[in-house]
Amino acid sequence: MSSAQPRISINLVVMNGEKYIRHCLNSVKNLNYPHDLIELNIFDNNSSDKTLSIIKEMAGSFDDFGSYIYTGSSKNIGMWAGQENLLKQSIGKYIIFLSVDILLDKNFLVNSIQLMEHDATIGAIQAKIYRFDLINNNPRITNIIDTCGFEIYKSRRIVNIGHGQEDGIEFSKTGRIFGVEGAVPIFRKDALEDIKILGEIYDHDFFWYAEDLDIAWRMNMFGWKQVFMPQSKAWHDRQTTKAFSCNISDFIRGRRNIPMNKRRLEWRNIRFALIKNDYTINVLRDILHIVKRETMMLGYIIIFEPSVLLEISTLIRKLPRMMAKRKVIMHRAKASANDIRKWFK
Repeated sequence: MSSAQPRISINLVVMNGEKYIRHCLNSVKNLNYPHDLIELNIFDNNSSDKTLSIIKEMAGSFDDFGSYIYTGSSKNIGMWAGQENLLKQSIGKYIIFLSVDILLDKNFLVNSIQLMEHDATIGAIQAKIYRFDLINNNPRITNIIDTCGFEIYKSRRIVNIGHGQEDGIEFSKTGRIFGVEGAVPIFRKDALEDIKILGEIYDHDFFWYAEDLDIAWRMNMFGWKQVFMPQSKAWHDRQTTKAFSCNISDFIRGRRNIPMNKRRLEWRNIRFALIKNDYTINVLRDILHIVKRETMMLGYIIIFEPSVLLEISTLIRKLPRMMAKRKVIMHRAKASANDIRKWFK
């Protein structure tokens, strides 16, 4: 590798991750990238288990890294708030937002960083992320796809590309995607700074869930490319949504595995992201698709998840703030409505 390779910041935010933390950090330790060019920053979100003691215990095994720094909070401030805190101290040209239930392939960084170095318009890289299962505290990796990034439909349904499918040739080509998913994206630091709105990278009104969608859409709006790189591999133990939804029964079973507070935030925050980022002309073009899906979702929620409707009051209360952020985004947008529309399937 060239001595001119850039410095990398791997930023891990964790809460109560004792069953994963050793496996995750060991995968970082085994990365095939100059360790003296990697800084590892860890933010503990007020863990009540052994996570923090394990982090402290493992510090000595990272002596060959550029740095190994851990900080924490006396309360859970959320995944993306923790990442924003870590970003303030990060000196890397590229930032990996790492989740504790991720295992990195040893070559995770090599091809992606090389591609980003050759194309300064790439704001983020999406790895090919497979599923792994933790059995008797031992990771068992699979070739089942967890995600290859976000794709979006005219109805504004957002899905993880390939989720639940066996790896195949259709997931082997490098190319642009609508957005990177939040488990372990690789960001260009300059892109993150560029997409700030009113001083915020992630939207502080979200707290948890759909921040990655909001950031991905805003990257598109501001002209940054997001690229799927299949040679960059990782594994994810996505506890709540491992099954592939083929029908309504699968959908209902999958939803029941998701905590209710997350389902509420999902419904609310996805709509916040749409309000802030979607061009009016594109909404009008796709209004029939959107209304059909929203009607179906509303019917489902009324029957099966009525407590989700409690978020309507928050949606209404925060609407003026979303509109203020929308105004800034639309003023600064570099992509046209047609540029964005090409992503709607």
